Amino acid sequence: MKNKGNQSGRPKAVVLLSGGLDSMVSAATALENGFDVHALTIDYGQRHRRELAAARSIAEKLDLSSQTELALDLTAFGGSALTDEIDVPKGGVGDDIPVTYVPARNLVFLALTTACAEAAGANDIFIGVNALDYSGYPDCRPEFIASFAETAKLGTKAGVEAAPFKIHAPLQNMTKADIARECARLRLDPSWSWSCYDPTPEGLACGLCDSCRLRKKGFEEAGLIDTTPYAN
Repeated sequence: MKNKGNQSGRPKAVVLLSGGLDSMVSAATALENGFDVHALTIDYGQRHRRELAAARSIAEKLDLSSQTELALDLTAFGGSALTDEIDVPKGGVGDDIPVTYVPARNLVFLALTTACAEAAGANDIFIGVNALDYSGYPDCRPEFIASFAETAKLGTKAGVEAAPFKIHAPLQNMTKADIARECARLRLDPSWSWSCYDPTPEGLACGLCDSCRLRKKGFEEAGLIDTTPYAN
C-alpha cells in the first residue's frame, strides 16, 4: 500500500493492524475520532498467515494513509502453537493461558509500534486488545497497557521532551458482543477481517479454535451475522 502522506492536518495515529476483527474495529475507531491513521502490520511467521492478507485489505478498504508490513520471524523462538509445531487446541476456551499465547507478543509489538509512531511524528497509538471475552493472555490486560505507556514515556525522545505517547485501547473493556455491535455500527464487513488460528486447507476458518469460538459467540450474543465462512 502506498504512503499517501498527511495532507489533512489531522493528528497522526499508528494502529497495530493484525487483520483480526478487533484491530479492524480499532482502526475504524481511530478514523472516527479524527486521526490520520497509519497502520503497522507484523508478519511474525504466524501459522494463520491469512490475517496478513486481511490486514492489507482492511487498510485499502478503510483508505488508511499508509500501511507498513514488518517481517519479524518469531518462529526462531517458537514456544507457541502459532509459531511452532504445536497443535492449536480445539476443545474450547479454558481458564489457563493457552498454548496459542505467543511469548511477550504484545510487549514486542507495542515497542515496534511506538518506534514506528515516533519516526512518523505520531503521539497516538491504537491497539485492539480486549480483556473481557478473550483467551486470558497477560499482555491484553489494562495494567499492562498502562505500564507500557509509562515505559514508552521513559524510553523515547518524545517522552523525554514532554510529548508522551497515548496508548488507546478502545475495545479493552468490551465484550465480543459489544465489539460485534461496534463492527456493525461502523459499517464494517466482518469478512474483511480474519481471526482463525488454524485455517483449513480450503482457506476456511476452522470454527473450533479459541479465537473462532470467541468471535462466533460474540456475533451470536449480539444477534448479528458474521459473514466469515466457517468449516464448523
